[in-house]
Amino acid sequence: MAIIEKEAPKNLSYYIKRRFIQNKPAVVGLCIIVFAILVAILGYLIMPDQTPDANDGDISIGKKKEGFTTQFIKFHRQVEVSQNNFLVKMLVGQDTEYEIKAISKYIVNGYDVEYHDSKNNKYHKHLLPIVKPLFVGKSNKLPEKEGFTGNFRVNGEEITYLDPQENVQKTTREALLKEFNEKNIETRTYALGTETAGRDMLSCLILGTRISLGIGFVSVIISLIIGLTLGSIAGYFGGWVDNLVMWVMTVVWSIPNIMLVITISVALQSRGIWVVFVAVGLTTWVEIARVVRGQIMEIRQKQFVEAARAMGVGHYGIIKRHILPNILGQIIVVASANFASAILTEAGLSFLGLGVEVPTPSWGMMIREGYKHIGIAGNNHLLLYPSVCISVMVLAFNLLGNGLRDAYDPKTLVK
Repeated sequence: MAIIEKEAPKNLSYYIKRRFIQNKPAVVGLCIIVFAILVAILGYLIMPDQTPDANDGDISIGKKKEGFTTQFIKFHRQVEVSQNNFLVKMLVGQDTEYEIKAISKYIVNGYDVEYHDSKNNKYHKHLLPIVKPLFVGKSNKLPEKEGFTGNFRVNGEEITYLDPQENVQKTTREALLKEFNEKNIETRTYALGTETAGRDMLSCLILGTRISLGIGFVSVIISLIIGLTLGSIAGYFGGWVDNLVMWVMTVVWSIPNIMLVITISVALQSRGIWVVFVAVGLTTWVEIARVVRGQIMEIRQKQFVEAARAMGVGHYGIIKRHILPNILGQIIVVASANFASAILTEAGLSFLGLGVEVPTPSWGMMIREGYKHIGIAGNNHLLLYPSVCISVMVLAFNLLGNGLRDAYDPKTLVK
């Protein structure tokens, strides 16, 4: 007689995961979001321009198309720059010792560097200050004699100079020329072109991913804290408490996001990324509060809630342990939708000049700058790439939200 083995019973999470995995668009959306999160976390480590805010650019090469290649001469900024460790570099980037200038050609004659900029204007500069950091200020450590120029002296092929610590150093023209060719002349190719200020478009898009996801994450956290708190109180206690919370929801819901940002900016006497965090969070909590309120009003009459009350469990314990876990799926769905809404809101606010401030790159600000040059031949990439990034990210969160909604649908969990 054959023995039929019974399949072990599956818990609710098994069916939710299986239903979600079967939803291919939702899985694609999740993969896009995970990829974007990795890009946002790595940030500066994977950017072609790893300086803070991708600010190592030259305005003379602004608005160049994809694949643009040019040569730069790098002038030493005459400041010492400390090297950041791996973690700090990943978070804030690495400042550069050089200031770059796009050139069409250059010639070194003795100690004189003659170079032509992108508009073929001719300039001259001494070789040493381009290559070496020098002491800034007056010093008596170098004797006055012929060949005096600032804090260095030239004697034929040999040159004596003061380093930033005012120590006397010596080098030769041959060594300077070798270092100049190795470190101070660079050729760069911009895969996605440059934006209006001459910065690398790809680097700005990568950093914009961090801004958009960061604002979405913080605003969703704020909306969850406020929405869960007020929605739980209104749905559980009802009566005048419910009426008061609903009145607050109606008032906040009626205030446009832009007006709220302006109000918060005036109240804080500031504007920028943190104001956007607060403003977006304060406008998206209402949806979560409505969902939580409605679900709790339905669940609070269930027998397991009555049993918890009979056993002496307090209101906070009932809401936290017995009610909220049963509506977690609906909260996740609304939060994912709010994430997409937050990204769109940030982009809209930055486009209007009320969001992230220059020079921090964000997708909305990049669209704003590109909009100023719309219709001009060769400038389509200024609008195209940030618009595609916003569209793909919002679509990914919407696909994820739809997939979570279907996965948590009780009618489909056992299929």
